[in-house]
Amino acid sequence: MAKYVIGIDFGTLSARAILVNVETGEESPRLSEQKYPHAVMETELPNGVKLPVDYALQDPRDYTMAISAVCHDLLEGNKITADDVVGLGIDFTACTVLPIDKDGVPLCTTEKYEKDPLAWVQLWKHHGAQDYANRITEIAESRGEDFLPKIGGKEGSEAMFPRLWKICEEDPELYDDMDEYIEAGDWIVGQITGRYGHNSCATAGIRGLWYPDAGFPSPDFFKALNPKMENVIGDKIKYPITTVGTRAGVIDEKGAEMTGLNVGTPVAVPLIDCYSGVPGSLNAPKAGQLCLVMGTSGCHMMLGDEYHIVPGTYGGSKDNMIPGLYGYEAGQSGFGDHLAWYVANGVPEEYEKAAHKAGRNIHQYLTDKAEKLAPGESGLLALDWWNGNRSILVDNDLTGTMLGLRLTTKPEEIYRALIEAIAYGTRIIVENFEQNGVPVKEIYASGGMSRKNDMLMQIFADVTGRPIKIASSENCGALGAAVLASLAAGSDNGGYDDTITACSKLVSAPIKEFEPDAKAHATYDKLFDEYVKLHDYFGRGENDVMKRLKAIQAEAISSKED
Repeated sequence: MAKYVIGIDFGTLSARAILVNVETGEESPRLSEQKYPHAVMETELPNGVKLPVDYALQDPRDYTMAISAVCHDLLEGNKITADDVVGLGIDFTACTVLPIDKDGVPLCTTEKYEKDPLAWVQLWKHHGAQDYANRITEIAESRGEDFLPKIGGKEGSEAMFPRLWKICEEDPELYDDMDEYIEAGDWIVGQITGRYGHNSCATAGIRGLWYPDAGFPSPDFFKALNPKMENVIGDKIKYPITTVGTRAGVIDEKGAEMTGLNVGTPVAVPLIDCYSGVPGSLNAPKAGQLCLVMGTSGCHMMLGDEYHIVPGTYGGSKDNMIPGLYGYEAGQSGFGDHLAWYVANGVPEEYEKAAHKAGRNIHQYLTDKAEKLAPGESGLLALDWWNGNRSILVDNDLTGTMLGLRLTTKPEEIYRALIEAIAYGTRIIVENFEQNGVPVKEIYASGGMSRKNDMLMQIFADVTGRPIKIASSENCGALGAAVLASLAAGSDNGGYDDTITACSKLVSAPIKEFEPDAKAHATYDKLFDEYVKLHDYFGRGENDVMKRLKAIQAEAISSKED
């Protein structure tokens, strides 16, 4: 009788789950996806409370609803029973954090805090604590803290401690009432197993400032932020560190009722969604491989066999992706949503009608027209900072810009320029790795964008001047979680005992490869030089107009509300 593992990928807007034959690696044709009813709350809470600029919140009840829906649907839709499932693995967007009480109840679900924005889940792209991130960098620099170079030289707002410090400063009662500040991935695992921890993937590096060899920063550092935080490790972050690739626990009675799985089913320690894309993309993981996880945001996951400090990245940590190797993370905060923004706000109605008449969605229609353009033909150059810069500037106060617009500029030219912008952003990350001792020998791509748009992938190959291989699975994040599920099960229960073996069994070879075109690459070299000049001019302090505009915006909104 076939045995299976389940991998669940908790993304920005939905949870997606797949069922994988643990012996053959075959993915069942029926996957399951459940959208979050509240999606991302950026302007107001469900109760109507208005949110400040740069907030991105979620409702944790969407997560429990989603895990219940996808697990039951997988079992029923694939006509298997809970007896056939030997393990469950989960990945989750990060840093996505929430305050909970001693029983694991999210404080935002209580009457006392349901109207308090800081009590809700703060999604990875929540940038409401950027000023605290900046101050952490300043204090760490003044104290000579060892962790600062390890996280690329700057703390970012997409991290745990700027957010927790903001709560301590601006909402001290909430800070006092929380029992634990926890990643959403660890929280959902605790909800189904009764055992809570802080997974080593999301806790390590910039998100949680923890390292296997050094632990967390000292109490003196946290005291320098706020005396109330001197013993934050132990007071608000007290659960143990759990190691990725091991078992977090087993399904308990509450978890069985929620998921439909048997009590005692092994559950893996969760990991970050983009990190999960590495074991889900590579059937033979090794140093020198870069995995592009191309979704709402872009994640650049790099494997190395040595430790190097790489400025402007989320730092390197051993065993956080593949045991025995160092994993480095860089990324672009605006990727798929960079293009979605333009389609939602900048495409004229006549294009929408033409796309409908042609039987194409608007992205396909724009691509059809944009792929007829030669590199450089649009005369446009854009920066990919519509949602800030994650790497290598680590500054979410930066915003997007486009040069070369004319009265004759067409929508498809803008669309292509935005694609080229994210390709330039990827190239600057690739070159940054290599300049700091981490060679990039192979590039793999996964995620919906890598499979849906050949023009986009060809542009990435042409801009970087490197072949790009497309990972075999359409659901690499969920597949990576399934790999971890097989490790949680172990060979005694039909799974595997090491990641390399599990990847070789469950992950197939790449399905496609895009080779760079020499002529196109030569043109893009010229455009990339101009991109770098623009990148440094606006991003390295020579002209902070983007930040001044945001400050003026905040003042205008505040005065309007008053």
